[in-house]
Amino acid sequence: MKYAKKSILFFLLAAMPVFAQQKITLEEIWGGAFRTKGMDELIALENTNQYTVLNNNWNAGTSAIDLYDFATLNKVGTLVESKSFSQLHGIDSYTFSKDEKKILLATDSNPIYRHSFTADFYIYDTATKQITQLAENKVQEPTFSPDGNKVAYVFDNNIYVHDIANGFTRPVTKDGKKNSIINGVCDWVYEEEFSFVKAYQWNATGDKIAYIRFDETDVPEFTMEVYDQGLYPKPQTFKYPKAGEKNSIVTLHIYDVKTNTDKEIKLGNYTDFYIPRIKWTNDAQTLSVQVINRHQNNLDLIFVDANSGAAKVVLNETDKAYVDITDNLTFLNDNSFIWTSEKEGYNHIYHYSKTGKLLDQVTKGKWEVTSYYGFDDKTGNIFYQSTENGSINRDVYRININGKNKIRLTNQAGTNDAKFSPNFDLFLNFYSSATQPQIFTLNSTKEGKLVKEVINNNPLKEKLTKYSLSPKEFTTITTEKGHVLNAWFIKPANFDPAKKHPVLMYQYSGPGSQQVANTWNTLNDYWYYMLAQEGYIVACVDGRGTGFKGAEFKKVTYKELGKFEVEDQIDAAKVISKYPYVDAGRIGIWGWSFGGFMSSNCILKGADVFKMAIAVAPVTNWRFYDSVYTERYMQTPQENAGGYDLNSPINFAKNLKGKYLLIHGSADDNVHLQNTMLMVEALVQANKQFDWAIYPDKNHGIYGGKTRLQLYTKMTNFIKENL
Repeated sequence: MKYAKKSILFFLLAAMPVFAQQKITLEEIWGGAFRTKGMDELIALENTNQYTVLNNNWNAGTSAIDLYDFATLNKVGTLVESKSFSQLHGIDSYTFSKDEKKILLATDSNPIYRHSFTADFYIYDTATKQITQLAENKVQEPTFSPDGNKVAYVFDNNIYVHDIANGFTRPVTKDGKKNSIINGVCDWVYEEEFSFVKAYQWNATGDKIAYIRFDETDVPEFTMEVYDQGLYPKPQTFKYPKAGEKNSIVTLHIYDVKTNTDKEIKLGNYTDFYIPRIKWTNDAQTLSVQVINRHQNNLDLIFVDANSGAAKVVLNETDKAYVDITDNLTFLNDNSFIWTSEKEGYNHIYHYSKTGKLLDQVTKGKWEVTSYYGFDDKTGNIFYQSTENGSINRDVYRININGKNKIRLTNQAGTNDAKFSPNFDLFLNFYSSATQPQIFTLNSTKEGKLVKEVINNNPLKEKLTKYSLSPKEFTTITTEKGHVLNAWFIKPANFDPAKKHPVLMYQYSGPGSQQVANTWNTLNDYWYYMLAQEGYIVACVDGRGTGFKGAEFKKVTYKELGKFEVEDQIDAAKVISKYPYVDAGRIGIWGWSFGGFMSSNCILKGADVFKMAIAVAPVTNWRFYDSVYTERYMQTPQENAGGYDLNSPINFAKNLKGKYLLIHGSADDNVHLQNTMLMVEALVQANKQFDWAIYPDKNHGIYGGKTRLQLYTKMTNFIKENL
């Protein structure tokens, strides 16, 4: 969409008399009063034109995997219910065998880090309707072999293969050891920054398993104290490579299931590198491997012959800043492949031959492909999501692999996301906007025509009419430096432009992120509406470094995280301060994680602009954060000391003038409490007064029980007292 000079208003609710409205409370927000209905764990089946959904009865504590027909959306049956088996204390997640006759069921899951977990797994046979336990212990990442007769999994850092018929389990690796050797699952930093856990994969014929081995012996250790309820705190120690420190040494291996032999693959003359993705091609004996250097600006796509071990680079991707890793690599029947790249300045789809020759640039334009959904080999059509209708919106499109005959399949401004039927004739569209809570519809892929509505959240929409909620305004802000930035505002429902109002700014600002998006409310949004009911204006600005406006806009922050992003928040605040209805002396800012890093910098470097700031779980010195993320944007501290030191808030504590609230969880394995503790020491030695709160045994999300309610009550009170 095109942005006019005037603000574009998206009205959340029709105006109603103020006296008839209720006020939002924190108890409602964090008690689930505004929860939307959805479709959990939806899987489109490959062998029938059907899909499954995990439906949970939270009151009864039971779960069921229900089966639905794509063409009619009617429920046609229930595959399995947890209440039928005493071993299943609910179903946490599930995966099918390739023939979809067996299901792996996870129950009693225990989280490890952000994505990883162990669980008790059971194999459910849809024909016999019986379950058998996969392993005596809780294990990680089990996966069926292609014929469905075996299951590979990881236990205690080793890979095992379990034969379903005879119950025999064979170890693939034996050298796994905590804080030393990991086989088949990722170390901490890979899981967090490359966003995957399972580091092994079956080939199409089930005779090979490719896996990554992590030797983290020399990676420095980090220890957190876990207080729990015991007499003595317990140390939790794990390997965590901070910026510039040693990473795990990774090697690629291929295990031959038939001969029970293992082969290490020599990928080339690489040093200090990452393997962020492995994926078997449609040729069962050809494995694709992505290798990227430590600076993450040179990526090789390598094809490996599983039999000979020969490795060949088929595609090289370079960037003056960094190359983003995605899961968009898709192999077609002829082993040609789909690839997405920012090499033309915006993220687009490319089609390459199996030898790496460019066949077509499928999409092009000054907009971003944001999701790749798949390829229909019957019609030659590719399905994708993009920002063609404006960077704050998402639409679903169909285009031929030759780049012709493009059709927009969704027609409502907002956020559209799709799940396609196996035959690509239909898709489930998940739509929402700032005015419309999630609606799930069935649509035709021919023209995008609506076939049937599946789920709506009209009861929630009706419920919200009882509250005094103000319109959410999307607009752009042009700073004095000439930068045009996306923004939204929430004003009091009884807004009087003749009065001066305090402003609370929220942002995240991390590389490639987006907070100004035309989508339905997060729980934080309800907090902002609550604050607006108290007379505050809440604003959000996506500055330079954020995503979906092209590579140049996103990567301008390279080697200087916190410089241009902070400038833009300060400059945007200066623009906002000149609005006739804004009290220029009462502007505050808050953020979480990268946003906490930003709000800390803003109160210190914009001391004359911001009256107060809240920083939750902030990075206060990039030297304390992990290698993969930090070095992607900053290189190492040894190479770029100035970039680190000039933009880390811990070095500017002496500048504090306004009110500052610092919050952290003591068991944050991601952004360590070290960041806050040393920031506290810097503020103390600068003789600055501030407020702070530590949440015992809480991780980066700071939740559990009444934690969020207490946290947001604290932040609300701080805002009311200081803004």
